[in-house]
Amino acid sequence: MISHEFQNHRLANIKRASTGDGPEVYAEMLTKNLTPVRELDPLVYLLSRLAEDKQMLTFLEKNSKDRSKAHLVAISSGAKSSALAKADAIQDIIPASGPMSQHELNELRTKLASVTSSAGQSGSSPEAVLKALREKQAKRTGNLPPTPSWVSERPYLSRDYVSGPGISQSTPPVSVGTLPLPMQELAIVEDLLFLMMGVEGKYLLVKPLKDKYSARSFTIDKTLEITLLELVQRILPVCSHYSTICRFMEAKSSFEHGLVNHALCAAMRTLLKEYLILVAQLEHQFRLGQLSLQKLWFYIQPCMRTMEILSSIAVAIDKGSCKGGAVLTLLHEKTVGYTGDRKSQDLCLFLTQAACVPYFDILEQWIYKGIISDPYSEVAQNILSTGKYLNVFRQCGQNVQCPNADEIIYTLNEREYVEKIEKAYSYASKTLLDLLMDERALMARLRSIKHYFLMDLGDFFVQFMDLAEDEMKKNMDDIMPSRLETLLELALRTSTANNDPYKDDLRVDLLPYDLITQLFRILSVAYDSKGLEAFSFDYVVKWPVSLILSKKALTKYQMLFRHLFYARHVERQLCNVWVSNKRAKQFTLNSSPWYAAAFALRQRMLHFVQTYEHYMMFEVLEPSWHVMEKSLKTVTNIDGVLENHNDFLDRCLKDCMLTNIELLKVVSKLMLVCVTFTNCMQVVFDHVDQMISGEDFERTVQNFDNNFSRHLMDLLEKLSHYSTTDCEHQMLNIIARLDHNGYYTAQLEKYVAEESSALNGSSDPKTETKSSSSLLSASVDNLADVPAHLRSAVPLDQLQNGQSY
Repeated sequence: MISHEFQNHRLANIKRASTGDGPEVYAEMLTKNLTPVRELDPLVYLLSRLAEDKQMLTFLEKNSKDRSKAHLVAISSGAKSSALAKADAIQDIIPASGPMSQHELNELRTKLASVTSSAGQSGSSPEAVLKALREKQAKRTGNLPPTPSWVSERPYLSRDYVSGPGISQSTPPVSVGTLPLPMQELAIVEDLLFLMMGVEGKYLLVKPLKDKYSARSFTIDKTLEITLLELVQRILPVCSHYSTICRFMEAKSSFEHGLVNHALCAAMRTLLKEYLILVAQLEHQFRLGQLSLQKLWFYIQPCMRTMEILSSIAVAIDKGSCKGGAVLTLLHEKTVGYTGDRKSQDLCLFLTQAACVPYFDILEQWIYKGIISDPYSEVAQNILSTGKYLNVFRQCGQNVQCPNADEIIYTLNEREYVEKIEKAYSYASKTLLDLLMDERALMARLRSIKHYFLMDLGDFFVQFMDLAEDEMKKNMDDIMPSRLETLLELALRTSTANNDPYKDDLRVDLLPYDLITQLFRILSVAYDSKGLEAFSFDYVVKWPVSLILSKKALTKYQMLFRHLFYARHVERQLCNVWVSNKRAKQFTLNSSPWYAAAFALRQRMLHFVQTYEHYMMFEVLEPSWHVMEKSLKTVTNIDGVLENHNDFLDRCLKDCMLTNIELLKVVSKLMLVCVTFTNCMQVVFDHVDQMISGEDFERTVQNFDNNFSRHLMDLLEKLSHYSTTDCEHQMLNIIARLDHNGYYTAQLEKYVAEESSALNGSSDPKTETKSSSSLLSASVDNLADVPAHLRSAVPLDQLQNGQSY
């Protein structure tokens, strides 16, 4: 809004100044005793104060003229040809605010017209602006030397035709048609020789380019003899190709286009030198009076095909913005495409071999020594992966000496240099593999990771959880990480983990999100998370072992650990309830049946949690670990290690139900029901004197039983479905263990039959609503009947929303 108002004020001032009534209006307001500060616009008042300051006016006038002259020179010499430069030129040539005469307005209009016309010719489309921004960013980040300003300030340094504002064009004194036929031929031959060297003739004029990649076109005097005109039109394509080649060489010789383009331009320059020698010889014949138009057409026949091929290559590289390996690919395709045309194929082969020299120099240094010298980012990604292993080897202080370091030379037989690259790749990968396996003890590192993240050492976790359980039950903001580190150190030193040589690399990590949030890629932070939900291990991995144990791999280990850790925590809570069962002896004889039902439910929950832990540890993690360990003994390169290790982690995550959203939701609800039940029972045992009535307690236990049974049967049904549809037969093991006597199968059939009969026979809306709730749904509405003083231990909102650890 402010900018629009300022623009309106500025235009109004210019208009008022142009009509000459500005001073009169201001003087009239002064005669009426109007205070400028209150009555005039602030901008007008500011301009009036500037107009009264003679020293300021002198400075602004001088500064405006200097800037206008400087930009006019820059625009006329083509110093700013990019889309961004045009915008800068338009903005900068506008003089400072103030009264402007009619002459100054006309001068401003002329300047704007010259800038916009030149911008239109060079193509200031959105694509051009975007490309200019990208080039500007590339130059800034690439730290490349800038192109000297005199390259654009001196247009006659170019071999191409010079045209543009400020460049005078010669006009013939007479029309060519008025000359005798022999004189016409001489004049046209002279013009053609000039055009073949990039100089505009008298009767053959150069047209402006339509766009950057367009072919050069020419204007021929219409009065030229028709027979001569036909030959001229046949020769002019050579001049057009010459212009295209010159533009390509001058553009691609800049630093940012890379060494391959530089080498290609050098090869083209060599061929162009031979072409110019031919033109000089033709000019010599012309000076001797021995060159006619027909002879000129005959003599340039051999070079026409060469110029055409060079021009087509230049246009293809320009349009594709090719660089590095992309240029070599294009040249190779051209070379193969000219099979059958020996001369054309030899020409393309010469260009390809010349362009390959810097590329293969970089390649040899990289794949044989692991040294990269690629200032223009021209080496392909797959070749980069070949030399990175030797680079790692060198960074570890080892001497690199490739036994198959043969020179790479381009040939049409691709297999020759492909085999050299493959041999170098095999050597580099095998060398790094030996370094990691033998010197850096990769397998010992992986076993150390397994001890802690996959709970391979049982006594260590028992001691650590006994020591740190009270600390981790606090809110995450109240936990002292230093205290957890101390407890971890104590547990490590007093358990079998003390024999691990890498135990000092284990760290405690409190993550700002729980496991479900981490798996579902949710970025919100749970500020009220408990330490048990945020707790995880971290591991210090040094170079070059971090190639295998990367941050991504450690994150997968952390997800497995947090899943196992919380399951072990739920098991400990249920075991604590079992220890508290002795307090039931204090209760009356009549309440024994109620507590017997609670103890039976606790045993079913404990059986589920222990079965689930057994499945993950002994039927998923251990078999998968042995498969990976066996595979790592037979790998021949580092890629095999990465592949087997990643397959192991992905298989463990999948079989532990961490990658299936439906299964993970049901398991998390089951775990949460178990934790809620243990909290409720703990409140009951801690407040025996405030004991609720038998009926309330019985209804509470029955609600927990119903919810646990529903979620468990939901899990069994989903496991059966996925094991059948996805051929995941591993999941059938946990089904057999959880439902070993067919109890839940019978319950499932019973509930399904009841639902079917209720849906078919009931017309009561309340009954229909109740029956429409599927047996295997996640509904936990019945927990609403929990008494008020126990409700704090039953997070209904979490259960209803399906949230978990």
